[in-house]
Parts: sequence; structure tokens; C-alpha cells
Amino acid sequence: MLKIRLRRSGSTHSPFYRVVVSDSRLTPSAATVEQIGHYNPTKNPAEVKLDKARIEYWVGKGAQMTPTVKSLFKKA
Repeated sequence: MLKIRLRRSGSTHSPFYRVVVSDSRLTPSAATVEQIGHYNPTKNPAEVKLDKARIEYWVGKGAQMTPTVKSLFKKA
């Protein structure tokens, strides 16, 4: 099953997250199917950039969003 989830990058104490579509059976740091946005919580206000059309496409194909991505999608 595919999941739309956050993948952490950035240095220590400076997190930066990419919103990716990946296989739920693999670790979040494994290869991804597609990157569909990013989230930067260190900026004030937090920077969220999502490709809504691609998220809706993947949800239509059966991918599930994690609760965190779902809340970011509602805010954006």
C-alpha cells in the first residue's frame, strides 16, 4: 500500500520535511515514488508547499495520508 507521508531531511536541530509518496512497508528513508511537496517548521510562520492536484491523484489511486500530512493538507 502507498502512503503519503513526511520524510525528514535537514541538519540536527533544523528539521526540513519532504512530503512523499512511498510504500508503507518500507522505511521512510527508502526510495520514494514521488515527491509532492515540502514542510519547513523552522520558519515563522511554518512554510507548507503541497501539490494538491498530485495529492488528489494519489488518493484517488488508493494512497493513504498519514494524520500529520492530512492536517497539513487541510491548512494549505
